[in-house]
Amino acid sequence: MSVALLAACAVPEASVKPGINKSFTDPDLDVDKFVERFETESREVFAHRSRIARAVGLRDGMAVADVGAGTGIFVDFFARDVTKNGKVYAVEIAPKFVARLAARAKGRGMTQVETVLCTERDVNLDAASVDVVFTCDTYHHFEYPKSTLASIHRALRPGGRFVVVDFERIPGVSREWTLGHVRCGKATVVQEVTDAGFELTAEKPIEGLRENYFLEFTKR
Repeated sequence: MSVALLAACAVPEASVKPGINKSFTDPDLDVDKFVERFETESREVFAHRSRIARAVGLRDGMAVADVGAGTGIFVDFFARDVTKNGKVYAVEIAPKFVARLAARAKGRGMTQVETVLCTERDVNLDAASVDVVFTCDTYHHFEYPKSTLASIHRALRPGGRFVVVDFERIPGVSREWTLGHVRCGKATVVQEVTDAGFELTAEKPIEGLRENYFLEFTKR
């Protein structure tokens, strides 16, 4: 391999949307404001969180990683479904969210829940440690998608599943906020994830979801 090619391979992945996670890594982050923002019935994925969680299809003893767990709106459902025999990794880039998630799990006696502080490039999970990786309204916050997807692929066991719930981004149809905030549409997400070593195995219709889609990929 030539020196030039080696140098090219060593170039770190460029950010696809610089600053997208700045508010979450801010040491002055106000957790209560995000609770009000995330946990409201006017937010589509919160209103239908039970149906979304059910569609993930977790079972007793499974290990799931909720990447971008936020304030924990899916953690209770996942902990219930995997039972005490399983494991729920609540993965977050925001240290204050991690602290809240840990306190929340301890207060509710959910010993199967473990918090993980991730980085903008790596979900920080052990290799072959989980059966399912779940993200909800988080994929568009992957600032370095190739690196992050590689870490997700590594964390999944053979045949493991990667679930992506995110916003439809359709010019002329989607809200202006979505067009400005969400960097890419569903087709691009599918392309990026399949390029990372996954196969699209299902797109599930979830009753009540109009702005979001539910995609399921399987590790190749």
